[in-house]
Amino acid sequence: MNAIEWTIPLRFLVALALGFLVGLERESTKIEHRKLVFGGVRTHPLISLFGFGCAWFHSIGSPFVLPSGLLLLGALAVVSFLTKIRMEQYGTTSEISAFLTFVVGALALLADIWVAMALGIVNAFLLSEKAKLETYVEHLDRVEFLATLKFLLVTVIVLPVLPDQEYTRFRLNPTRIWEIVILVSTIGFVGYFLAKKLGPKVGLWLSGLLGGIVSSTAVAIAAGRIAQREPVRSTGALQASLLASSMMYLRILVLLAVLGPAFAALLWWKMVLLSLIGLALAFTVPAQEDQGGEEGPRLQNPFEVTPALLFAAVFVVLLVITEIVRSSLGEAGMIGLSLLVGVADVDPFILSLVHAPGGATTAASVAMLLAVMSNTLAKGTYFAVLARTVRRGTVWRYGLWALLHIPLLLLPS
Repeated sequence: MNAIEWTIPLRFLVALALGFLVGLERESTKIEHRKLVFGGVRTHPLISLFGFGCAWFHSIGSPFVLPSGLLLLGALAVVSFLTKIRMEQYGTTSEISAFLTFVVGALALLADIWVAMALGIVNAFLLSEKAKLETYVEHLDRVEFLATLKFLLVTVIVLPVLPDQEYTRFRLNPTRIWEIVILVSTIGFVGYFLAKKLGPKVGLWLSGLLGGIVSSTAVAIAAGRIAQREPVRSTGALQASLLASSMMYLRILVLLAVLGPAFAALLWWKMVLLSLIGLALAFTVPAQEDQGGEEGPRLQNPFEVTPALLFAAVFVVLLVITEIVRSSLGEAGMIGLSLLVGVADVDPFILSLVHAPGGATTAASVAMLLAVMSNTLAKGTYFAVLARTVRRGTVWRYGLWALLHIPLLLLPS
């Protein structure tokens, strides 16, 4: 099928349609709220066509017409704004929207058509969703917003200036390391956002399931503390801990698929199977009605700068340690290290294996499985120590889960 040829008549129709789209929204706002707005269902299409016409003059050798048209529209916007002030109506949304409509009309002729379409549609969307956007701002957690903003600023500023080359015999690449930090933090942030927005509405089990995308170890400890303080919620807390642990395998699989496809090809079915085993064990926990009380595991926003820097430091340290152990102690050393790091977060260790020399070897795959097995046992231990009333159920479920890793260690990938 041939691509559409965006001729001048088609571009003219696009400019008219986009102006009409914004005009419809402005007209509906004028009628619904009975307020003075700059332009409506007729004015905005005319503004867009005015921009298109000025752009036409620009394209045939009269460059002064386009800025002159923008200045003329600015004068009309000033008159509209002063009129609204006399009527005690404040705000510049309508005037800015009119400027953008003019620009859309000009770009419909001068630029790639998708630029004009994107600006026109976003313009209409932002105008029509004013109420929802204001409601969202009212409920915005300022601390989380600032933490996220700081991390994004650090990402945008730091990433482009980091040297993209390897240093030392451990092949440490600052750009590559920071890209991994951004990826891990982004995946965690999605889980954090979903857990915070949806978790408390449907109980501990969903908080655990979504929290596992952020940190299953943190969820296991937090859920254990809930069971310790409120024994009546122990079974729900145990189920949340198991669900979070089952999500760990899928989170690691996503990271491997992006950063180490060769490892993902070797381990995908084992990771999926272990995740399903965890889900099955979670639903063997007796159902319990929501008892209210504490909302659920409290997770730290992974998009903050401090956790991101900490992850980067741990990743670099483990990358160096992994290479030293591999070269000096061989596979036996790797197995011992994998069992040791499982008591904490396994993501940095697994990613260090992905970026270590040698590629997707059987030994490295076995080390990854041993690390997640060790981490599963550690989470079961953390929860069992805190949640005395369900300690027996915790021990046999996590113990069985850990034992089921062993056949997968012996089977070829």
